Amino acid sequence: MPEHSVPLIATLATGFGLALVLGIAAVKLRLPALVGYLLAGVLIGPHTPGYVADVKLAAELAEIGVMLLMFGVGLHFSLGDLLSVKRIAVPGAVLQIAVATAMGAGLASSWGWAPGGALVFGLALSVASTVVLLRALEARGAVASMNGRIAVGWLIVEDLAMVLALVLLPPLAEVLGATAGSGGNLWQTLAITLLKVAAFIAFMLVVGHRVFPKVLWLVARTGSRELFTLCVVAAALGIAFGAAKLFGVSFALGAFFAGMVMRESEFSHRAATESLPLQEAFAVLFFVSVGMLFDPRILIDEPLQVLAVVGIIVVGKSIAAAALVLALRYPLNTALTVSASLAQIGEFSFILATLGVSLGLLPVSGQSLIVAGALISIALNPLVFAGVEPLRRWILDRSDLARKAESRQDPYAELPMSTERKYLEGQVVLVGHGRVGRRIADALDRHGIPCVIVDQNREVVEDLRDRGKPAVCGDAAEPAVLIQAHIAEAAVLVVAADDPLDVRRMADTARTLNPDIGIVLRTHDADESELLRADGIGTVFLGENELANGMASHVLARLGRRNDEPGAQAA
Repeated sequence: MPEHSVPLIATLATGFGLALVLGIAAVKLRLPALVGYLLAGVLIGPHTPGYVADVKLAAELAEIGVMLLMFGVGLHFSLGDLLSVKRIAVPGAVLQIAVATAMGAGLASSWGWAPGGALVFGLALSVASTVVLLRALEARGAVASMNGRIAVGWLIVEDLAMVLALVLLPPLAEVLGATAGSGGNLWQTLAITLLKVAAFIAFMLVVGHRVFPKVLWLVARTGSRELFTLCVVAAALGIAFGAAKLFGVSFALGAFFAGMVMRESEFSHRAATESLPLQEAFAVLFFVSVGMLFDPRILIDEPLQVLAVVGIIVVGKSIAAAALVLALRYPLNTALTVSASLAQIGEFSFILATLGVSLGLLPVSGQSLIVAGALISIALNPLVFAGVEPLRRWILDRSDLARKAESRQDPYAELPMSTERKYLEGQVVLVGHGRVGRRIADALDRHGIPCVIVDQNREVVEDLRDRGKPAVCGDAAEPAVLIQAHIAEAAVLVVAADDPLDVRRMADTARTLNPDIGIVLRTHDADESELLRADGIGTVFLGENELANGMASHVLARLGRRNDEPGAQAA
């Protein structure tokens, strides 16, 4: 069979095969594997000699990878998670987009570009890739952490803003071209776009919230693993495609909301597990497709322009984001994590560049610079993330201003002077107010047991304070935070956070300040759980399943029975 008659097979075979070889080589050289994937795309792209894969087909396959990955994000990131970081993610993302767009547009204007091209160029540099961010967070086990949720929420706000920008660019191109009468079209397009997005979100939250989890449940009842996997993939791709065709939103956004509604199903964890291999495979194709767009000659022809673009993406945008996070009174480690998350560009940048060229706003050289900036920043991003903690320590060691900012008085970092005495001695200190923490806090409240809550999410602490609940904002692994919760006089320390935390450090701090305190810990790692139990640090539960067994054991004990289920008894 002639080679040209099987472009799909040829693209998959060469893309996966070369990505595997170069990915292994990159790891051997202590570089991220995705650097190898990007180089694989360069080698089979149209700008290098030898075999040339189908660029259009590779781009479509990569789009599937983005959809599956965003579907997985939705499965783990509920609307409540997004709303829990809205006070930092929404203003932070909007202001950061404005600052980064201004930097990019200013740079393009200095090259003599027209206002329209400069605007598109700035927008393309302002938005980071959610795909790249998730891979970086997953590699560090930080997707569920407070900083991870803030970073993901920040990028979701960016994605929503870019959806609006993509729809507005055509009429905006007319405005920039001084075409008479185009202002009305712009406002009309804006109104229609907002209505479409609002209609899609309402449909998914009202109808999809009820229908799709039931469909997943019905398919699961058949007992067929193949049908279950097919249902998950069909839901992710079908909803994404339908959202784009019926509501005009992006494939990625449609898939994200599909995952959000599927999260309400009891089979959401299984759905995430079943779709993971496909997510990984197509994510590789995404990076290969990015590499195929890259023309290496631009590094020789315009090295200073490429360097300037990378500087805005990796340095300028990161500094602006860090300043915004610190201005919103979040700690230095959160500012650096968000900065590292934004120090790259990706899928939306390519879409914006393609649309800008088709509208005659962005010169072709601008698209090449955007792809070059994406390729280099994506390759550097894992290294940027690896430098977050060393940079934080270096800054704190050498900067009096940074130390003052880290230790500045935050009204939510300590209990108010008016806190009742019952919350300051003999109380329960509860770390984490997530899914499990809320249930424990409610149970303590029903029994009239005073409780002080410690949580890293400033918005959670603000809401608790507004309801009259004593709460402290901060990382409970830091002794100063537990001291503010009056751990020295507490009766029990309960660590019930949904995020992976340094529970051993918390327990050691609590024991040092209060040798008689009772300690109940929740961990997310089986090995750590065994070590903690062996050391006799306290009562240890592993994950939500063991918590449920522990609760069942308590009820049965009250009735004079014993729970013989495996894992029912905590050490």
